[in-house]
Amino acid sequence: MRRSGVLLPITSIPSKYGIGGFSKECYEFVDFLERAGQSLWQILPLGPTGYGDSPYQSFSAYAGNPYFIDLEKLIEAGWITKEDCGDEILSGDGQRYVDYEKIYHTRFKILRKAYENSGIHDHTAFRIYCEKNAYWLDNYALYMAVKNTFGGKSFNEWDEDIRFRKPSAMRRYREDYAEEIDFIRFQQYLFDEQWHALRTYAAEKGIKIIGDIPIYAAYDSADVWGAPELFQLDENLLPVAVAGCPPDAFSATGQLWGNPLYRWDYHKETGYDWWMKRIARCYELYDILRIDHFRGFDEYYSIPYGDPTAQFGHWEKGPGYEIFQVMKKTLGKREVIAEDLGLLTPSVVRLVKKSGYPGMKVLLFAFNAGDDSEYLPHHYDKNAVVYTGTHDNDTIEGWLKWAKRADVSFAMKYLGVKRKKDIRFAMIRVAISSAADTAVIPIQDYLGLDNSARMNLPSTLGDNWKWRLLPGELSEKLAEQMAELTALYGRKQENKPV
Repeated sequence: MRRSGVLLPITSIPSKYGIGGFSKECYEFVDFLERAGQSLWQILPLGPTGYGDSPYQSFSAYAGNPYFIDLEKLIEAGWITKEDCGDEILSGDGQRYVDYEKIYHTRFKILRKAYENSGIHDHTAFRIYCEKNAYWLDNYALYMAVKNTFGGKSFNEWDEDIRFRKPSAMRRYREDYAEEIDFIRFQQYLFDEQWHALRTYAAEKGIKIIGDIPIYAAYDSADVWGAPELFQLDENLLPVAVAGCPPDAFSATGQLWGNPLYRWDYHKETGYDWWMKRIARCYELYDILRIDHFRGFDEYYSIPYGDPTAQFGHWEKGPGYEIFQVMKKTLGKREVIAEDLGLLTPSVVRLVKKSGYPGMKVLLFAFNAGDDSEYLPHHYDKNAVVYTGTHDNDTIEGWLKWAKRADVSFAMKYLGVKRKKDIRFAMIRVAISSAADTAVIPIQDYLGLDNSARMNLPSTLGDNWKWRLLPGELSEKLAEQMAELTALYGRKQENKPV
């Protein structure tokens, strides 16, 4: 089945509260997708973020980001007032970039007032939610409550008794911070309630959600603190080795991600129980799952903890196909996209093929003059997902600013255009017209935005994950153009309910 969609993170949805969330603007975007003939909406991971604001470094593999909670719904419930939100929050409408620091210092005060006014303990739905999700929620809520008492520090900087989860300390913190723990549960309850309402709305419009699961857990997370036996840690709960990528043409020293690596032998002994629970949770949130850094399941790059760069790491064997075999047996047939980008060894190629999952084809990787790249559309088969670019790429217009002249000339020749300014639309057209069953285009490319709209520059901190749509940018003319192109190449769905 041929289909197409748009890549747009929740953070990038316009709203008057400074960051995208589950507000009316989110529902309006779903309506736009329907009018544009799209059947897929790809987002980034939904987890709560910390320093650096990366959705791939979350405090939990299960929890949702409280920033996405729609404050308007809390006003409608009578739990807060518009005045509680403050003028500084309301100034977010028309703001091109997220100010994470401002949101961090203001959002939780508003949510706490809603919690205090909600009488949530008397709500049956809240109690049922907490019981159903206790397997991850109790640990996460305690982790964040303790973390807050230590000024936001990672668990390796906590007092020894609670860092090592000694029973007496666990009891004491649960008792002393019971109210804070419930406040954190309240945030997750609101997140889930509002997200599921939005997802139901999308399904009614025939729109499936593509979610994203990072392969690694953040060290500063409830996951690592709650189950250190799953990770390569020493007796002091510090990593023995961490994740990253080796040096390549893009980075002479490689990429040092810093996430702790898994003890795959232990995961195998447990039947990959943690992974199955984690993936099951993902399918409560999404219709289709994009598995990040898929090659890490074949082989993963291990860097000694404490090294300043990724230069001196080495490759280790991952779990291979066995984990996906268990997944298919445990969870049944599910839709998956394998993020198989980068340098692929024959064993990785075999793993992707054996899994049956479609891999990714990124057009911005295709146009190297003189290179018959596998990302060029004439190499695609049906079982693939084509993108012009991803959240880690520049936009097409941004790429055109710095790309080598020979590469731009090759792109023009391949795409059949005479003018450089026509490359962007031609690249979108060739993606939509390709043999790949699925095509996903970042909204920035449809809008023709330059590199000021880039979401992420890998291996950098401080200026990523901030870009947002402005009100009115998604015009009816654009929806018509997208619908026409999608229909022309057999991707337009009837948008029957999912």
